[in-house]
Amino acid sequence: MAYIMVLIANLSVFSIIQVDRQLHTPMYFFLSSLSILDVCYSTIILPAMVVNAITGNRRISYSGCFIQLYFFICVGGTECLLLAAMAYDRYVAICNPLQYVLIMNKRFCSYIVAGCFLLGLINSMFHTLMTLRLSFCGSRNINNFLCDVLPMLEAACSDIYSSQMLIRVDTVLLGVSTFLVVMNSYTHIISTILKIHSSEGRKKVFSTCSSHIIVVTIFYITGILSYNGPKSGKSFTGARVSSIMNFSSVLYGILSPMLNPMIYSLRNQEVRKAFKKAMTRTQIVIRTIRLYNLNLKNVKLHALIS
Repeated sequence: MAYIMVLIANLSVFSIIQVDRQLHTPMYFFLSSLSILDVCYSTIILPAMVVNAITGNRRISYSGCFIQLYFFICVGGTECLLLAAMAYDRYVAICNPLQYVLIMNKRFCSYIVAGCFLLGLINSMFHTLMTLRLSFCGSRNINNFLCDVLPMLEAACSDIYSSQMLIRVDTVLLGVSTFLVVMNSYTHIISTILKIHSSEGRKKVFSTCSSHIIVVTIFYITGILSYNGPKSGKSFTGARVSSIMNFSSVLYGILSPMLNPMIYSLRNQEVRKAFKKAMTRTQIVIRTIRLYNLNLKNVKLHALIS
């Protein structure tokens, strides 16, 4: 049920943005990319969880585990970079509006999104290759509902120092740096908003980035819970810590993709208008089809009577 909700919500946002010409702007281009990432997140996690719940079989093949690991890290890293790009977009739009069209042109935005995906793929490749070098103990039990880096390091018997160092480097390059970009962007945005004399003007400008602030907050909080709570190795064994890791992974991989489209659609007036317009068009099409079918039946009935 959760997977269906995520699919419907995110694909609806993506479709509305593609169909409505008024939403063909850099902000909504990034938002449509975020919707695709959220669909990928849930597709990596939820179908396997449903199968495990139905069959009661919690096993996963060795190759299947590493495939899940690769794509999970890839999507997470890509989203981290994409959220920073979205913050920069809002910074340019609010703090440098006269140059916005020139700076955030279609080609530049396409390069940004392509770069986010490419860096996510490369980052995930390094993590996956480092984890592939490890040897695993006994039954190879993973204290998590998906194959993620930290739970797999717990199950490893070989030296995990190199993998731990890669996680620390990744935390700085992808986590801290993108967080600083977001914080720097919104520091300048808030400073600009406070200079606006009209309260209505301040409210209007802030409304364009409030949704993104909420999404970024959810993403970083769940990410911190997942990767900076219990440390990898023997220190995070035990049922209590395992349950914390599972809970934070649920938040990080399921709750965020479910909430993101709701936050943007409920708080964004332009998206709400586009949804209403799309619903109106859909109703018109349905009514037209019904009238056509009714007329067709009447024609057939008239022919039979004749």
